[in-house]
Amino acid sequence: MSLQLTLTKFKHECGTDEAGRGCLAGPVTAAAVILPQDFISDILNDSKQLSENKRDKLRYIIENEAISYAYFHIYPDEIDKINILNASILAMHKSIALLKIKPEFIIVDGNKFKPINNIPHETIIKGDSKFLNIAAASIIAKTQRDDYMYKIHEEFPMYNWKQNKGYPTKEHREAIRKYGITKYHRKTFRLLPEQLKLDF
Repeated sequence: MSLQLTLTKFKHECGTDEAGRGCLAGPVTAAAVILPQDFISDILNDSKQLSENKRDKLRYIIENEAISYAYFHIYPDEIDKINILNASILAMHKSIALLKIKPEFIIVDGNKFKPINNIPHETIIKGDSKFLNIAAASIIAKTQRDDYMYKIHEEFPMYNWKQNKGYPTKEHREAIRKYGITKYHRKTFRLLPEQLKLDF
């Protein structure tokens, strides 16, 4: 089933989505994308449904064909201060604010958002598998966040972030148990399954 391009008839409708919300380490990253009204893609879908190779191909297409796109990282210290939901929404707001063109309407993946700059918006559950603008934002958010995780993997290779991207895999949690935590870990998250409280 092909995705709809947009929800409205606005020329500059923006889709926004985030990546990394459930991770134990690294930023939560959001992106905002405005695609042209004649944009067509047979393979663009929710980034979680695509292989890394397809995401990389789509990233190139989106970055070259979008009317405007932007992304923004919110890092663990801020996540720990304001919580992951607020951090995710803040990352979306920051990415929208970085667009070269102010959107006329915003469609948001999920069911939580806060208004920005009096721009009308609508939240859409599983929007990244329904609308191309949101799917495109999910690709940019995911690939930009992955780039960041590859970079910090070089600093702390024992956590294998190039593979698990900071998600709570068994391997990642065993590394936390063995080596402790880093400046990139989210201290307010349940880093170990048996964890009730960690002293920092």
